[in-house]
Amino acid sequence: MNLKIAVLSGDGVGPEVILQAKKALYAISVAYDHEFIFEDALIGAVAIEKTRNPLPEQTLNLCLNTDAVLFGAIGNPKFDNNPESKVRPEQGLLKLRKELGLYANIRPIKPFKNLLDASPIKKEVIENVDFVVFRELTGGSYYGEKVLNEEGTFASDICEYSENEITRITHLAFKEAQKRRKKVTLVDKANVLETSRLWRKLVKKIALQYPDVKLECQYIDNVAMQIITDPKQYDVILTENLFGDILSDEACAIMGSIGLLPSASVGDTKALFEPIHGSYPQAKGKNIANPIASILSAAMLLQHFGLEKEARKVYEAVEKAIEYKVVTLDLNPDSRFGTNDVGDFISNVILSKDDLYFKNDNVQIGQSTIV
Repeated sequence: MNLKIAVLSGDGVGPEVILQAKKALYAISVAYDHEFIFEDALIGAVAIEKTRNPLPEQTLNLCLNTDAVLFGAIGNPKFDNNPESKVRPEQGLLKLRKELGLYANIRPIKPFKNLLDASPIKKEVIENVDFVVFRELTGGSYYGEKVLNEEGTFASDICEYSENEITRITHLAFKEAQKRRKKVTLVDKANVLETSRLWRKLVKKIALQYPDVKLECQYIDNVAMQIITDPKQYDVILTENLFGDILSDEACAIMGSIGLLPSASVGDTKALFEPIHGSYPQAKGKNIANPIASILSAAMLLQHFGLEKEARKVYEAVEKAIEYKVVTLDLNPDSRFGTNDVGDFISNVILSKDDLYFKNDNVQIGQSTIV
């Protein structure tokens, strides 16, 4: 398969983790005889600094004319700490999602068996947890009208949803549930929010088209607790933009690190793949950022194009790195391995032959010895 991939590394540790994802994809291309063509472009704070635009037209045009987008991270303290700033890095990502029609963000939550002790949650609570969050991505208060009065004493963010915005992601969530354990949990606040009442009305109607899937509805405040105390109950979580953003980040506690969660943002014709962590500017250039979320995002890219065997190979390589403790400091405070080491190790596993195995004693900084 030949794929042209737009690479938007972005800010902070984005370029560092994206490099590791590209290594993994290159290894896959060699091992399975595919061709992946990467083309880099600017977005976020680095784009503002160079073009005064968080999403330059050149970047948008590239994304519109490639098969997929591999995304790093955006954000810079210079903008975060300046509430008066009119142009922000995040505006570039929001506009990109809108222009590409990326209406569904998919975030799988499935902890690695060798990292259960890394989570602050009890092992017996998170063992065998396996659910996925379907977050609506182009509506809600993130995109509604924003108001700030001249005195700076009043502000509002309008939360709006249309029937089309709700129904299209709902169908995706139910179709995914049919492949899994056949259960969808709608997360809303229908006791107080009109938008949530619309969500509940439409989702219940659509559920009738999927009689093999069980639908349950839970309030966001309850799920925020249940996702920590009893996460095994969930299969597919369906929710609006703001709620999905918060819940999926909270679910990082199950995994043990925010550096482990990948995501896919999909529409009818385009798709973008990114780790859910931010730009982590404090770690920029220090070779300490966890690249696994970015590498697993590359695996989701492969899966999106039907390359299931290749995606599984990436996942197995990540499991091998975790098994042999070739991980960054967020997963092991005593680790001697950095961002590049983890990426090199995983790529090496992908390229290895089936009859090779790893000798644990020989895994050292800068090399992953295969004997």
